[in-house]
Amino acid sequence: MATCPPYPTYPGDPTGGAALRHAHWWQRKWVRYGALITLLALSGLVILALVRQQTGTEGFLVGLGLAVLPVPLLIAAFRWLDRVEPGPWRNLLFAFAWGACAAALIAIIANSFATKWIATATADPTSADTLGATVIAPIVEESAKAAAVLLVFLFRRRDFTGIVDGVVIAGVTATGFAFTENILYLGTAFGTDQLNGHGGIASVTAATFFVRVVMSPFAHPLFTVLTGIGFGISALSAERQHVRRVLVPLSGLLLAMGMHAMWNGSSTLGEYGFFAVYAMFMVPAFALLTWLVIWTRQRELKTVREELPAYAVAGWLAPTEPYVLGSMRARRMAREYARRQFGGRAAARAVSQYEAYATSLAFLRRRGRLGRANADFVVRERELLHELWRRRDVARPALDHAARMTAPPVPVTAPPWPVYGVYGYPPHPVQPAHPTVPYPAYNPYRT
Repeated sequence: MATCPPYPTYPGDPTGGAALRHAHWWQRKWVRYGALITLLALSGLVILALVRQQTGTEGFLVGLGLAVLPVPLLIAAFRWLDRVEPGPWRNLLFAFAWGACAAALIAIIANSFATKWIATATADPTSADTLGATVIAPIVEESAKAAAVLLVFLFRRRDFTGIVDGVVIAGVTATGFAFTENILYLGTAFGTDQLNGHGGIASVTAATFFVRVVMSPFAHPLFTVLTGIGFGISALSAERQHVRRVLVPLSGLLLAMGMHAMWNGSSTLGEYGFFAVYAMFMVPAFALLTWLVIWTRQRELKTVREELPAYAVAGWLAPTEPYVLGSMRARRMAREYARRQFGGRAAARAVSQYEAYATSLAFLRRRGRLGRANADFVVRERELLHELWRRRDVARPALDHAARMTAPPVPVTAPPWPVYGVYGYPPHPVQPAHPTVPYPAYNPYRT
């Protein structure tokens, strides 16, 4: 009599044995990576020279030291949001480098050219500066930052599956842009203080640091996150919804430009205009977007708990794994257990990858169930199952341990009748023959 194996057979080649077409030389990965790295490196060198020219060497170093302070906190916050289905680090490095180098270079060149052209055409430098800050700068800067989100959306589509991915890529890009911009502003303020002989709390540098680093480190990320949300909604849409996939990101970009313009224009509203806009618009918008992103994160965990049981029934996952993978606390416990019991960081990394692949599998199944899956649904599903199968020997014991440690306690009530001894008989008060030597208790379940 044939019996069903405890787990499905090995899936084999995840590509299904299909032969890949020969790629042209410009389609090869090392060519594209080399071109991208070269572009970002040249942009970085040019932006470095421009900022140093405007601030001086000493001002550049001071601005660099002050501007780097909020960067680790912002990166950690966006990385925390991405813990359910963490994307690869190379996407975050690209986003930060694009914002700090390419987007900043585009913004400096385009803003300067547009402001000079307006001043020449209108013969009014003051109006040109105001128009450049409130109209030109928001359009140019948000478009330059949105280019990074668009590139990840087009060329790293498997890593871009929802709203949280859009928020993270957009936020990290804006963090890099704000980093370079803060170096410029803080370095220029330091140079002004050096010329005027000011220092301390009353200096321009201190005021600039308070406004840009203390009060509004989230300003640029807040603007660009609106664009990221638009791309995230587009990623959740079906392929046949062409109009929605185009209009929603454009709407997010327009909202980002509008909020950026309002923020830049607040300085022209009088002495308290900036603080009024900050209190009435920026803080509530930041709170609303924070709530939206955290709610989306919890919804992703719920999706994991709802979609993975189908694979547990099929034998690909253990019965308890969908519920463990739907809890960030249980995931962390599984990684820690693997680190202690199965070989340190390598084992913990294998469990972390197992969790990420299982989450991607849950999102893929949800898109398929809602009719929003791409044409490569079957191939992608086999690839994810293949990656899970490779890591099952380490991940399953760790996840099982986390399931036992996080399982809710089962209430046990005493029976209404009295129970004596092990089998219900009253124990005999037999005195031990040797009172000084404890007699081992009898265990009826021990062989």
